[in-house]
Formats: sequence, C-alpha cells, structure tokens
Amino acid sequence: MKRYDLVIVGAGPAGLSAAIEAAKRGLQVIVFDENEKPGGQLFKQIHKFFGSKEHKAKVRGFVIGQQLLAEADEAGVEVVLNATVVGLYMDKEIVVQIDDQVHHYKGDAVIVATGAAENMVTFDGWTLPGVIGAGAAQTMMNLHGIKPGKKILMLGSGNVGLVVGFQLIQAGCEVVALVDAAPRVGGYGVHAAKVARTGVPFYLSHTIVKAEGETEVTGVTIAQVDEHFQFMEGTEKHFDVDTICLAVGLSPMSQLLKMAGCEMEDNPKRGGQVPICNKYGETSIDGIFVAGDVSGIEEASSAMIEGRMAGIAAAHYLGYINGDELEENMSCQTSALEGLRQGMFAPKNRGKILERTEEGVLTSMNLLKKGFVADDEIERYPGVTHRVGIHPVMECTQNIPCNPCQDACPKHCIKIGEKITSLPAVDETAQCIGCGLCVASCSGQAIFLLQEGVEPGFTLITMPYEFLPLPEKGDEGYGLGRNGEKLCKATVIEVKTSKAYDHTNLLTIKVPEEMGMRVRFYKAE
Repeated sequence: MKRYDLVIVGAGPAGLSAAIEAAKRGLQVIVFDENEKPGGQLFKQIHKFFGSKEHKAKVRGFVIGQQLLAEADEAGVEVVLNATVVGLYMDKEIVVQIDDQVHHYKGDAVIVATGAAENMVTFDGWTLPGVIGAGAAQTMMNLHGIKPGKKILMLGSGNVGLVVGFQLIQAGCEVVALVDAAPRVGGYGVHAAKVARTGVPFYLSHTIVKAEGETEVTGVTIAQVDEHFQFMEGTEKHFDVDTICLAVGLSPMSQLLKMAGCEMEDNPKRGGQVPICNKYGETSIDGIFVAGDVSGIEEASSAMIEGRMAGIAAAHYLGYINGDELEENMSCQTSALEGLRQGMFAPKNRGKILERTEEGVLTSMNLLKKGFVADDEIERYPGVTHRVGIHPVMECTQNIPCNPCQDACPKHCIKIGEKITSLPAVDETAQCIGCGLCVASCSGQAIFLLQEGVEPGFTLITMPYEFLPLPEKGDEGYGLGRNGEKLCKATVIEVKTSKAYDHTNLLTIKVPEEMGMRVRFYKAE
C-alpha cells in the first residue's frame, strides 16, 4: 500500500487548486481522476469567466485549465488519470481501479473533489438517440469538434442551458427554442440576452411532452404548465428537431463520502446529498475534506477557491503550517469566496424574485420572462447613456459578481466601485477613445460602443462577435433587436481582431440613427 501526505479524488478545478496549495506547502500530493484528461469541466468551457482578477475574470475556462495544470506540474503534484476511485474508508484508505487492477493507497489526509453529475428528466421518448445532456453536447463541440445536431431544442434556462445554448449556435447548430418549466429565466440575464438576440425564442412555464421518432429523435412537442407544473391542454407546440439537449441541474457526486461514513444532509439548495463540513471544508471525519460541487453546486470560480481553502486546511491538519498561518492564508480566500456569493444570485436569494437592484432600479420582468430586456426598460439602467461621439453602453441589468470592464478601460470611463456586484456606470467626466477593450472584456457580452451624431442620420454600433465566418467590411446584412427581430438594414464598417481581445471580435455596423439603441446583433443577408 502506497502512502501519501494528501490524496485528492478529482482533477477538476477544485481538486487541482487544492493540490497546488498543498504541494506548495511541502505536502506529497497525489490526485486521481477517472478521465483520460485532467481539468474536469474547464476544458469544455470556451466562455470567459465572471468575477474579478482574483477570480480569473475574462479568462476562458480552458485557459484556466491549462494554467492550473502548469502550476500543479511545477509544484510537483502527481496526477494519475484513467483511475477510478471505487472506495474511501474512515481510516483514509483509498481503493483505486487502474486498467484491470485494483490498487490501495493511504492518505494522511484526503480531499474529495468529485464534482457533480447531470440531472435527467423523463418524458415519453426520453431514451431515444438524440436526447443528450448539456455536458455531453459541450464535450462533443468543444473537445472533439463535433456538432451534436443540426436542429436542437434546449431544456433548461440556468447558466448551463444558456451558456451551452449559445455555444451550440457558435458551433453552427440551429437552436429552435429554449424551454423551461420554471416561470422565469434561472441563469444570468446577460447569458439569456446574448441567446435571445440571435433569435432563439424562450418558452418559460413550458416543458417537454414527448420526443418524437422511432429510432432517433425527429421532433419534439412541448406544452405550457400551470403553477403545479401540470400540462395545460391546448397549449402544445411542435418543433422539428434532431436533438434535444437537457440542462436541468446538477447533483453532487457524494457517494464516496457516504461510504467513508461522513455525516451527510439532504440540502436541495446545495443540489442534494452533501456532507456537513466546517467553513474550511473539513467533514465530520477528521482529515477528510471536500471542495467544489461535491459540497454544493456553484460556479467553477467558487470551486477553485474552495479547493485552495481545502488544500491549505489539509496542510494545517498535517502540521505543515500553524494556526496563525492558516488564518492569514484563509482570510483572502474567504473574502474572494464571499465576493462571488453576493448579488441577486447569492445563495440567500435563491428562489426569490427581487423587484429592484441594489441601486434601487426596477428589475426587468421582460428579461425574467422572455430572456431579453425590453426597449422601454433599458434606459433605466446606469450603464445606458447618450452623448455625441463614441461612448460605452453597458446593458448589465442584474447585480452579479463581475467587474473586469472597470479594469479594462484605460481612460477609466467605466465605474463599478468597491462592491463587485454593483451595476456598471459611465463616468461622464472621462473621454472614451473607442479602444473596445471594455467590449472584449465583458464576460456577458453586454457592452457596446455607440457613435451617435457622427454621420447625419446614422449611428455606428460596435458589438462583440464570436461567430464564423467573420463578416467583411462593406457587407450588407440586418440589425437584430434584443429579441432577435430584424429591425433594419445594417452595413459592416469594420471588423477588428486583436490578441488583447482574446478571440472576441469587435464588429462595427452602421444603422439608422433611430435604431442605435435597439440593434444589438448582426445577421448576414
């Protein structure tokens, strides 16, 4: 039996972060993961992260994965792949299946960072080929370069459904509808808005009646549900699709913790069966720690911080750092984690409808019900301003933990302040130079540059654009509204790419002056 100071189960964002922190403090660390590649979900995630610099904001998930792997390698962490941990016992013995052999390891401390599994829902035809989870779709697209389907219906309006829905469109798939039984959008409004502006309709208070087809999916029928989630007769809608993608939540993979005898609780707000642990992730069994989604479903940014905390706590448990060092190291981690747990999507606000933002601005009910802010609502937000010449318009309408736009602007035109969840506002005393760094840095693709009054009768709009093929200067197309409706003709003025933009191209189009505050997407003829 091989012995290590610290055994970690799971080489995702939480597990790798824990391994790095522990190894840096002198622990001999081994990490087991059942997959053939380390990094967990990070290598599927091509979108930019939210938060601030300390949370790796505006960095794409797969890049964060590369960074973590490099740090782990430099710290001397041993990572064993294609290794399925099949047993964890109270005395911290680990049983691992590698190929066809079973191996036993002993850890003086153990961190379980096994993540979560996708939930499924059952309906008539749900076992047909063509019904897949959102994680599977992301794996096919972003790891293997395979389109999951041609015409797809997405079930689920949480962040996973919204993000994967947008990535399906980027991959060249047609998303015919985004459906959710809940009466309002569950994920960030900026994620919903960038899907809606491409023309995808949202059907809230709807769910799937049946998948159609004999040997594979050929269509799907949905229907409206009442407040008791029962189908309402006469509300059925049919779509011709070849794929149904399910993004209906995640459940912690906590089986090993149950096996070890950790005290558990059934906590729906945290995703299901989770261990009872202290603020540093230590379970009821001394020396067994948890980090990431296995202890409660959150974003990958939170998982990385929890991983760092567990790694530091394990170092303290084994005597590699003293109590003062523990508290000193944990203070900044705790602060960073609390920053991500603020705002309208904070754990304390789950299930609530907040009628106003922290600034007292009325919440967009259209956004919650249809996925986009209505034209008569958008002007109420502090980031939406008018002036002659070029200036930013920030359609960030919810208090979410994110502030890279404030740091990106070299002229300090954008202000958020100390509180990471505050709505961005324009500093009227600063002069925008049109560099576009704010547009490219926005993880929610919610910032636009407007040039009003530059050419009589027209407005220039610079928007984020992450689709191929790229339009070319002089191309004629259509300007689409926030709901994806064709509003007017649009001419491509410029397409800018730069290493500083990190694959977010800046597309500038010319539209009639009266459409400057309405057009938010471009579609080629």
